Amino acid sequence: MMRVLKFVVLLLLAIAAVGPFIWLLITALRGASEPVFAWPPTFVPAAPTLGNFVSVWQQAPMGLYLLNSAAMAAIAVGLNLLLSVLAGYPLARMQFKGSRWVSGFIVLTMLVPFQVLLIPLYLQFQQLGLAGEPAGLLGRVLPAQLGAWLGMALPIAVSGFGMLMVRQKLLSVPLSLEESAVLDGCNSWQVLMHIHLPQLKATLTVLAVFTFMAAWGELLWPSVLVGNSRFYPLAVGLVQLQGLFSANWRLIAVGTILSMVPVLVVFLMAQKQFMAGSLSGAVKE
Repeated sequence: MMRVLKFVVLLLLAIAAVGPFIWLLITALRGASEPVFAWPPTFVPAAPTLGNFVSVWQQAPMGLYLLNSAAMAAIAVGLNLLLSVLAGYPLARMQFKGSRWVSGFIVLTMLVPFQVLLIPLYLQFQQLGLAGEPAGLLGRVLPAQLGAWLGMALPIAVSGFGMLMVRQKLLSVPLSLEESAVLDGCNSWQVLMHIHLPQLKATLTVLAVFTFMAAWGELLWPSVLVGNSRFYPLAVGLVQLQGLFSANWRLIAVGTILSMVPVLVVFLMAQKQFMAGSLSGAVKE
């Protein structure tokens, strides 16, 4: 009896989790003459069609939105991994005065809401020329598209969470591995590259997935920073779809599905390493 009860509870939880995504797909496949909010509801489209996908792609610059989101996410992931390793390695393996104070300061930065930094960051990025405009220190040098991508990605690319993740993982690596490498003539960079980076593979995969999801779904910062629609990422583009297609829920559902597919693909590709990194340290060896 208990096993049946557990199965029913898990089934209900699965339906609650997957149900909205299935309903999105059903809505996206409905024809123009088929009501979306009919009662009683129908869970199979009467005449499934891919015309809604074609309409969204033709009427809205979805390709440009996807390109902007992909570039923004790639820059954010790459810089976040690099900065997290370069900050976490010395905090974990190098002895210097004030290391604990630096770690504590990183924790404090995580407690500051991003909304508090929104206006100062906006003014600073405007002066640097990272808002997609040919002005400012970097805006006169960088192409407008690249400047907008950098501007949207940089606040996500600096992550105290990532630095502390790398630090905690490196603290669990046996010191004997590092000492053996030093005795063999390795310097600090070689120790990092050949000893520590292989140990960080699962941790960096988890950090990359989290960063990608944060960058891909970021709405507030890009909508504040850039004013030109050709620089909009997909999250901001979906808001524009609501105005473009009014209350056409079929087309809005299509745009939502298109925004979800890359995240699912990235997670499935990194699933093995993601689970290994998530469970790392859960069992004492």
